[in-house]
Amino acid sequence: MPPADPIAETGIAVPVMADVACGAGSRSGPPDLGRASGEDSASRPSSAPCHDDLLDRIAEWGPVDTPAGGFHLVPVRLERDLPLIGRWMNDPAAAAFWELAGPQEVTQDHLRAQLAGDGRSVPCIGVLDGAPMSYWEIYRADLDPLARHYPARPHDMGIHVLVGGVAHRGRGLGGLLLRAVADLVLAQRPSCTRVIAEPDIRNTPSVAAFLTAGFRFSAEVDLPAKRAALMVRDRPLRHLL
Repeated sequence: MPPADPIAETGIAVPVMADVACGAGSRSGPPDLGRASGEDSASRPSSAPCHDDLLDRIAEWGPVDTPAGGFHLVPVRLERDLPLIGRWMNDPAAAAFWELAGPQEVTQDHLRAQLAGDGRSVPCIGVLDGAPMSYWEIYRADLDPLARHYPARPHDMGIHVLVGGVAHRGRGLGGLLLRAVADLVLAQRPSCTRVIAEPDIRNTPSVAAFLTAGFRFSAEVDLPAKRAALMVRDRPLRHLL
């Protein structure tokens, strides 16, 4: 679990990283990330590894409409996405919090640990109106070490997110996309009753973005790498907050 989570909010030009849960959307096919990033789509496999049964097949969730445009979570493929994610992780604003800066192998090892796992965490590229612009880790919070630090419930979900594209920072997209992804989880995972987030308590823009996204502050929790604000988006309250 990455150690902290700055969030790109209005006037704060830093990447986003947070913990949350997600689900919802139509079921049209995913965008061609290869074309968006300059890759020849004919040179890559026709389907991504499917290790995400614990998350109800994220690859099939489809896009959702947001006020900023169509948004789609697309599971990571190393051969396609590693160079882009590696560049994002070496951005100084991201490196200070994700601690994945350095040679491409550092990011590769981090991704492979999830891709080769049992599906409790699925790395994804966030695509907004056809442009890859963020990196997400959608995971089962109740099966994560995080569950040792709060009263976890079965099927709690969590998310880490990094807004990597500089052009997408400082536009208020943090709160907007956090709400969209949290609602996506709740829609696609009926067994999930809430979305959990744990931004660093010192990161007031991040906490504010979660509040804007309909999360409520639940408690302060001591995690191995930080003191966090435990934020919760409840299924029964999602239409009220």
